[in-house]
Amino acid sequence: MSTTNTYDVTGMTCGHCAAAVTSEVETIDGVEDVKVDVESGKVVVTSLAPLDEKDVAAAIDEAGYALARPGDLPLL
Repeated sequence: MSTTNTYDVTGMTCGHCAAAVTSEVETIDGVEDVKVDVESGKVVVTSLAPLDEKDVAAAIDEAGYALARPGDLPLL
């Protein structure tokens, strides 16, 4: 059974950003699909099993971006 998680990523502004994040997150073992919404900063990852957030953070960091922490998000 697949697992889907949504991550908030800071710093993405364009299609190139989305492609870089997608490319790096896809290298994590077990990842089946990655969808990036640059406007919202959301990255939805579907994987065969739950992923270690440290692995996701490292992949996003490798792409040149960062996982947002709860204090990083603006209040609406």
